[in-house]
Amino acid sequence: MSTIRDTLEEKLSRFEKLESDLSDPEVLADGARMSATAREHGGLAKLAGKYRDFKRLTDEIHGCQEMAEAAEDSEERDMAEAEMSSLRKQREELWEELLSLTVGGEDSHRTRCVMEIRAGTGGDEAALFARDLFDMYRRYAEQKGWKTEIMDASPTERGGFKEITLTLEGENVFRDLQYESGGHRVQRVPETETQGRVHTSAATVAVMPEPEDVEVALKPDDYRVDKFGASGPGGQHVNKTESAIRLTHHETGIVVQCQDEKSQHKNLAKALRVLKARIYEKKREEEAAKQAEQRKGLIGSGDRSQRIRTYNYPQNRLTDHRINLTLYKLDQVVAGDVQPVTDALIEYDRDQLRGDMID
Repeated sequence: MSTIRDTLEEKLSRFEKLESDLSDPEVLADGARMSATAREHGGLAKLAGKYRDFKRLTDEIHGCQEMAEAAEDSEERDMAEAEMSSLRKQREELWEELLSLTVGGEDSHRTRCVMEIRAGTGGDEAALFARDLFDMYRRYAEQKGWKTEIMDASPTERGGFKEITLTLEGENVFRDLQYESGGHRVQRVPETETQGRVHTSAATVAVMPEPEDVEVALKPDDYRVDKFGASGPGGQHVNKTESAIRLTHHETGIVVQCQDEKSQHKNLAKALRVLKARIYEKKREEEAAKQAEQRKGLIGSGDRSQRIRTYNYPQNRLTDHRINLTLYKLDQVVAGDVQPVTDALIEYDRDQLRGDMID
């Protein structure tokens, strides 16, 4: 079974490869590759440094064990055991830090991700709920100091969203947001309800790590480009030029469109970023399916068909069904205070991994 130690070894190996690449003349000569390599190297630096310290402490503990076993008198043995006890304490503290950095899987170090929010069952109310989820994540991002950018949106006449795609960038952005992937259900009295009845509607959220360009290489021959006029709520025409872009990836059949910008070139650039994230996510899902029996921390699996959370407005209650978390401060969460939910999910994942420290 794969353990967190295996993951840490892989990340350290990757970091050392990136260290080597940063002095490779071929990489230095390619500006885009150099930038991507430096960004990934920077994202792994903290974890790699701490894991190197962890391995050093483990070696020192083994050295103390050998000294204690070979000691010729009790005083020498006591000194070795005292030193070993101190080193073990340091290593346990470092292990907790490594768990925090590693929890969330192999992409936890990513500083960029793509989020897609789609209205599910519930008509106009589901679209309004999708908008409320978008507002919640936007406010959360502001609190965290993350940068957000809308890539594409399909608004409705009532001010909701059939779907909206955005990118987020910042420290721990994917580690924290990946737990949002799945089905979200809302129970409340809709704005359109005249008799005060509570309705149930749904939306889905997908959070995907955004890969570096060198990780998903796309050539123009790999996808078809369709250009069309952008439209707004209710299908009304927004502009007369064909600035909107739709990309279809030949191999996977993945379709992405972008019409948020007035410039065709900007829409194409945005659509390519989302397409690469979707292709990378598809590869992640296929790999996860192969390793399904070995995986721990499945709450971060991102299966959109799984209902993960209920937002009950009459009771001001939020329930996360994966970890049986119930909070009676829904108003604060939808206002952007998502951190208590994120912390609980991360701590649950960390508990699943905690037993993986081995001598």
